[in-house]
Amino acid sequence: MKKQFLTTDILVAGGGTAGCYAAITAARLAPDTRILIVEKANVERSGCLAAGVNALNAYITEGQSTRDYLEFVRRDAEGIIRDDLVLTMAERFNKTAGDLERMGLVIQKDKNGNYAARGRHNIRINGENIKPILAAETRRYENIHILNHVNLTEFLTEDGRVSGAAGFSVTDETAYAISARAVIVATGGAAGLYRPNNPGFSRHKMWYPPFNTGAGYAMGIRAGAEMTSFEMRFVAQRCKDTIAPTGTIALGAGAREINALGEIFEDRYGLSTSGRAYGAANEAREGRGPCFLRTQGISPEQDGDLLKAYLNMAPAQTLKWIESGKPPSAQNVEVEGTEPYIVGGHTGSGYWVDTARRTTLPGLYAAGDVSGGAPKKFVTGALAEGAIAAETALADLEALPHILESVFKKKAKDVFDGYETRLSPSDEKSLFDVFALEEAMQKIMDEYAGGIRAGYRYNENQLSVAEERIASLDGPVENLRAGDGNGLVRIYELIDRLTVCRVLLAHMRERKETRWPGFGIHTGYPAMDGREENYVNSKLADGRIKIFRRALVKENTYEHTH
Repeated sequence: MKKQFLTTDILVAGGGTAGCYAAITAARLAPDTRILIVEKANVERSGCLAAGVNALNAYITEGQSTRDYLEFVRRDAEGIIRDDLVLTMAERFNKTAGDLERMGLVIQKDKNGNYAARGRHNIRINGENIKPILAAETRRYENIHILNHVNLTEFLTEDGRVSGAAGFSVTDETAYAISARAVIVATGGAAGLYRPNNPGFSRHKMWYPPFNTGAGYAMGIRAGAEMTSFEMRFVAQRCKDTIAPTGTIALGAGAREINALGEIFEDRYGLSTSGRAYGAANEAREGRGPCFLRTQGISPEQDGDLLKAYLNMAPAQTLKWIESGKPPSAQNVEVEGTEPYIVGGHTGSGYWVDTARRTTLPGLYAAGDVSGGAPKKFVTGALAEGAIAAETALADLEALPHILESVFKKKAKDVFDGYETRLSPSDEKSLFDVFALEEAMQKIMDEYAGGIRAGYRYNENQLSVAEERIASLDGPVENLRAGDGNGLVRIYELIDRLTVCRVLLAHMRERKETRWPGFGIHTGYPAMDGREENYVNSKLADGRIKIFRRALVKENTYEHTH
C-alpha cells in the first residue's frame, strides 16, 4: 500500500451534518486553524441527510421554550436523558436554522411571512438539497480541507489521549495516518446490526443509512472511551416497504393510526416514539393487524402536499402512490417497524460526554448521532452539537500539542500492517465471504437479541446465545481477505458492527426492565422499574466490556471526574 502522513489541527471524522457544521464553526472562529474533514463517501451526499429532508424537527416555535423541549424529550425517553445536553443544543436550534436559511436552504413561510410550523417543534422546509448546501459552505473556507472516500478505522492514542486517526482509501490502495491536536468524531450511528425489513437486492431499503456502520462508536470503544445507553435502541415506525417516514403523514395530514378493524388504537399505547412503535407491533401480534395511517378522505390539496413532501427525502413513497394509481386520499398507508438501530440522534445511545461534548478520552469530542445522552437531536440538534464540539476543541487546542512524529509513525505502522495483512493472501483460506458473515451476524441478532423476527422481544438466555454466537464469528472474520480498497472497507465495516453488537448485548443484559417497549421488550422484566432510572454505561478494558451505572444528570453542567 501507498502511505500518506498528514497533519492538521482539528480532524473531523465524518462529513455528515454534525461534521460539516463542526468544521464550518471552527473555520469561522479560527481562520488560522487547519481543519480536515475525512469522509468515507463524499460530503456532497453523505450521512443521514444525503437524500434530503422535508422538515426541521427540532425548532422552538412561537409560544414554546427550550424548557418545553426538554420536558418533551424527557417524556419521550421515559426520563433517561441528560438535561444539560438537551438544553445546550435546544438553545441553538433556531440560530442554526437561521444559518441554514442564510446558506440557501428554503424554509417554507406561512401567510404572515413566519416559518411554517408543522406541530409544536417542527418547521417545514424544501430540503432535498440540504446536504449539498452544507458541503458548499465548507468549501467557502480556505482552512477547511476535505478528504473524501477515506474510511477511518482506528484512533491513534498516546497515554490515553486521542492524537489522530488512521484509515485507508476506498478507491485505491492508499493508507492514511492523520496527526491532529483535536479530533471531533461525527460518524453517525449504527445500521445493519440486525436483519432488515427487506431481503436480497432491497436489503438497503432501510430507514437509517446502511453505510453508517457504527465506526465512530467502535473506534471509541476500542480506544477505551465510555459509552452510554446502547440498550436504548431505536425502532422506527415507517411506511411499509418504502420505509419512508410516517411523521410527514401524521403531522402534515393529521392522520391517525388504525388497525385492520378500523379502530384508532394509538391512544391506548401513548404518543411517545416508543409507544407508537409498540402499538402497531402489538396490534399485529394480537391479531388486529396490519395497521395503517388513515389517509382515506383527505383533501386533494393534502394529496398534493404529501406527494411533494416525500420528493424531498423519500421519493420511493411518492412513486409507490403514483404507480398504484391511488393517491393517499384513496388508500390508507400501511405501517411497519424497522429493525433496531443504535442512533444517538433519536435515542440516548452513544459516547458519554460532558456538557461541552468532550468524551472521556482527552483530545476527542463527539457530535451528532454518535454522541449519547440527548435524544431527538434531528437536524438542528446535530448542527448545534457540531458547533459546541468545535468551540470546545478550539478552547482546548493550546493544551493539545501534536505527538512526536516518531511515536505517531510507529502507531500508524501498527494499523497499516493490519491493512496490508487483509490485502494479502491468507495461509488459511476463509470458507466464508464478508457478506455471508454479515448475514450470520444479522441472523443471530434478529433471532436472539430482539429483532423483527423475535417481535423485538428477548430474554437472558437468548442474550447469552447471542453473545456466544457473535463471539464465534471472530475466527472467520480474522481470515477474511480483500482484493482492493472497496473490499477492505467491507471487512472493517463488519468488524465495527461486531464491536457494537458486543457492547449492545452487554447493555441489554444489564437493564433489568422494559422502559421502551416499542424499542425492545425484556420478557424477564416486562415492566418499567423505578429502581432502573439511571444510565447504563460501559467501557472496554483489558479485552472485557465493563458495565456500570451512573446517576441521572439534572444539573445545567456536567464535567468528567472519573
